[in-house]
Amino acid sequence: MTYASTGQRSAESRVSPIFLALVATFVAAGLALATGWGNDRLGIFLFVVAGWMVSLCLHEYAHARTALAGGDITVGTKGYLTLNPLKYGHVLLSFVLPVVFVLMGGIGLPGGAVYIERDRIAGRLKHSLISAAGPLVNAAFGILLLVAVGQGWFDNPDVPTHFQDQELPVSPLPFALAFLGYLQVTAAILNLLPVPGLDGYGIIEPWLSLRTRRAIAPYAPYGMLVLFALVWQSQVGQWLYDLTMRIFDVFGVGSYYASIGRMLFSFWKTY
Repeated sequence: MTYASTGQRSAESRVSPIFLALVATFVAAGLALATGWGNDRLGIFLFVVAGWMVSLCLHEYAHARTALAGGDITVGTKGYLTLNPLKYGHVLLSFVLPVVFVLMGGIGLPGGAVYIERDRIAGRLKHSLISAAGPLVNAAFGILLLVAVGQGWFDNPDVPTHFQDQELPVSPLPFALAFLGYLQVTAAILNLLPVPGLDGYGIIEPWLSLRTRRAIAPYAPYGMLVLFALVWQSQVGQWLYDLTMRIFDVFGVGSYYASIGRMLFSFWKTY
């Protein structure tokens, strides 16, 4: 009985080949950019999309792992600990739409969803930590990327970047890192907002009265769409950009890194 239980737990936490393929694409594209092999713009596109997908998986994994520690032992049987993107909610809503948002607007909106059996978890603080775990992954990933760019870890002037008929004296990788970092920072900021349906609301929800939670619940499915509309069509988008650039300044990364990275990422456009 013990052996079977151990084997089952091992299968529940075995890393998905799909996730490993995403990581391999991310690393391979990064190496190509660092060494000057292949097309810069296509390499940046593959690097950013694969890195964004990896971060979405890690985001949801963090929710699941924290829920497991809090008492929800069902997350393993649901496949949440395998880092398989196909296990995290509806594929279209959870992964395709966030990638489309990146292609359209160049912002990192949260995607994916894990169903946590909240009745198995005791204590409001545990519920808040479960919600906070995901965006904290985005924040940590973003900080790591900005440190790498700010410290010049991958500048490599021997592999210049070709941009608008110019040669920039650094490799394409720092621009890709900066744009991916921009997506991570914007995702963390947006997802920490107390908007129903997002993790920021999940952090404060356990501390609200039952009456308030019931009143807000019907609006939760529309929170992300409303937020995207505001960012895309109102001054909120400019505020988000300004705040993100202030964070870039803290790490000594110029805004032009993210701007050039975004333009190179959009290989189908002519600048």
